[in-house]
Amino acid sequence: EPDKLATAFGLPEIVGEAFAVIWTTTAWTIPANQALNLNPELEYALVDTERGLLLLAASLVESCLERYQLTGSVVATAQGKALAGIEFHHPLAHVDAGYDRRAPIYLADYATADDGTGLVHSSPAYGVEDFNSCVSHGMALDAILNPVQGNGQYADELPLFGGMNIWKACARIIEVLQQSDRLFATTHISHSYPHCWRHKTPVIYRAAAQWFIRMDEGVGVFTKDKAPKTLRQLALDAIEQTAFYPENGRTRLRDMIAGRPDWCISRQRSWGVPLPFFIHRDSGELHPRTMEILDQAADMIEHGGIEAWSKASAESIIGEEDARLYAKSNDILEVWFDSGTTHTTVLKGSHAGNGHASGPEADLYLEGHDQHRGWFHSSLLTACAMYDRAPYRGLLTHGFTVDSQGRKMSKSLGNGVDPQQTSKKLGAEIIRLWVAASDYSGDIAGDDKILARVVDTYRRIRNTLKFLLANTSDFDPALHAVEPRDMLEIDRYALARAAQLQADILAHYKVYEFHPVVAKLQIYCSEDLGAFYLDILKDRLYTTGADSHARRSAQTALWQITQAMLRWMAPFLSFTA
Repeated sequence: EPDKLATAFGLPEIVGEAFAVIWTTTAWTIPANQALNLNPELEYALVDTERGLLLLAASLVESCLERYQLTGSVVATAQGKALAGIEFHHPLAHVDAGYDRRAPIYLADYATADDGTGLVHSSPAYGVEDFNSCVSHGMALDAILNPVQGNGQYADELPLFGGMNIWKACARIIEVLQQSDRLFATTHISHSYPHCWRHKTPVIYRAAAQWFIRMDEGVGVFTKDKAPKTLRQLALDAIEQTAFYPENGRTRLRDMIAGRPDWCISRQRSWGVPLPFFIHRDSGELHPRTMEILDQAADMIEHGGIEAWSKASAESIIGEEDARLYAKSNDILEVWFDSGTTHTTVLKGSHAGNGHASGPEADLYLEGHDQHRGWFHSSLLTACAMYDRAPYRGLLTHGFTVDSQGRKMSKSLGNGVDPQQTSKKLGAEIIRLWVAASDYSGDIAGDDKILARVVDTYRRIRNTLKFLLANTSDFDPALHAVEPRDMLEIDRYALARAAQLQADILAHYKVYEFHPVVAKLQIYCSEDLGAFYLDILKDRLYTTGADSHARRSAQTALWQITQAMLRWMAPFLSFTA
């Protein structure tokens, strides 16, 4: 649109051809281009060159001309907002009539002048930002071009590149652009890119029709009655009623719920819990007997296994006449929906007293901190949708085991600690003590040196217990115990100190804090007992009469301290206790 472009730049007219210059690392998306993005606040320049007028970010003109090996001068400048709505022809429009369409300029903050040209090409079917930008500017969903099929190949009817694998097509796309004089430069750069972590292969974004659970608009598919609260608000309210260990988990989950989009619950896989829907081929509406079909599908799966739905024909479920009008969905539920509904089976009726007036409830859900966006998250949403409340009273999140350098343990790095081998070498008690002594709210480091230090801690505790047991071997509390009022003052002090420590330990256990218990127990054994009280007692225990009041007073204190210590440490040193 040369007239609009001239007006935006304050020029009387545009002489010759004008090009909006974009750069991209995904050449395979160019056939599906439908828009251009400019930053509303950036200054853009119209540059006169031997290749025509080029639209570039003003701050990048010099670097772009150098890259394209062109000379030129700035004719005029304008802010991005002045260029909104101006349309440009697709770069392949003059090569094949199938691309004879125009791409409008949409304003977007993610178009920056950090690098490139300051302009971003937009293929809404292949990028989240592109999709949101185009839809927010009024592009209808059925107007979005999506020539890439599920097998990674272009549809056969796509002009010039039909049937080609998208990765192999990149070279051909570049070749066609070059031959048609629409390519300014190519280069090789290294950059981050979405990939499969297991196969180490690139993946792509591709828009597809999916099923969603609404977070905000509380009107369902099967009923038009508006819910009193949206699912998002129910979940946020439930978070405030939940205890978090550690407390910072509350903020993390709250922020995720507050900012998340609608929940996409469908997947295109060959095996999984089916979404047993029939969709009208013309209107897209669900079959009027959908609720009955859900019950029918559940019965089919109960008797025929999870694949019963995918094996069944539409005719066998809804009859031949309806099968001509309705298409059978073979989508499955995402696995997080599966795990997120375990509260209805694992908890419901599992034991007396676990229920709630509005649904089953767990004392505690425990998992790694990555589950704020996983199991904790999906369980919260499904329970709130079903019962208007969370399925748990508390959430405990822990970190992961890493090596001494903070690296994730993996087979490829060879830095893992084998619990079985460690257990055989050091004993299961050492593994339990290592875990209990670590602050699980963060990642836990583990290697041979760290475990050796844990052995020292265990030895300190065990030696203390050996002393206590050895010096109460001839003590029967039913026969020899001294009343507290008759005990020596230092023995009463020792019991008071133990009682104080026990109160601290119980407070820590109540909120699932284990590492302070280990730390305080270690200090207690080393300082309160080893360096003070037990050292003082030795003369009394070894030199006074076996049944003397002074010795029995000491033994009474030692016996009670022993009983307390065994209970303090039983959760993490169960064999020793």
